[in-house]
Amino acid sequence: MEESINKLEGAIEAILFSMGEAVPIKELAKALEVDEPTLEKVLNNMMDKYEAEDRGIKLVKLEDSYQLCTKNEYYDVLSKLVNMPKKHTLTDTLMETLSIVAYKQPITRQEIEAIRGVSCVHAINKLVEYNLITEVGRLDAIGRPILFGTTEDFLRSFGVQSMDDLPVISPDKIEDFRQQAMEEVNIKVET
Repeated sequence: MEESINKLEGAIEAILFSMGEAVPIKELAKALEVDEPTLEKVLNNMMDKYEAEDRGIKLVKLEDSYQLCTKNEYYDVLSKLVNMPKKHTLTDTLMETLSIVAYKQPITRQEIEAIRGVSCVHAINKLVEYNLITEVGRLDAIGRPILFGTTEDFLRSFGVQSMDDLPVISPDKIEDFRQQAMEEVNIKVET
């Protein structure tokens, strides 16, 4: 029994390593000829093993997919070797725009700008460049504006497995934000 589990884990590692990106559990189950519940147990066990051991890689779950990736604490060492660019810095503007996309997706640029009250072209372009958001379709309206949504890189970057793991904003907080926004709008500029 243990030998067959070890072989299955080895096969999973081979697939995930060679693919280099997240692989849906359905595809893994089909390739390995194993039912999904059994495979999920093995994958969860592997995740625990990687976290417990002093290894350079980890197994992460991204919604219904799994991927092997480097542990965050080895980024500096790895970046020296492969001359990778430094991690992107997200300004307040980028974080605000990204938050709107994450919570309201799919959403158009015009809808984001209506919420923020300013042009978001630069912020959206940067977030697309950083692969945190992507085009997910077109709105069926005049001009067919682009709809944006978050990517798997967004999930990885923020350490969440799915959009359901994002924090929920309480109705009280929403009302506080609404009040603050109304106060800001009513501020008179002295001349």
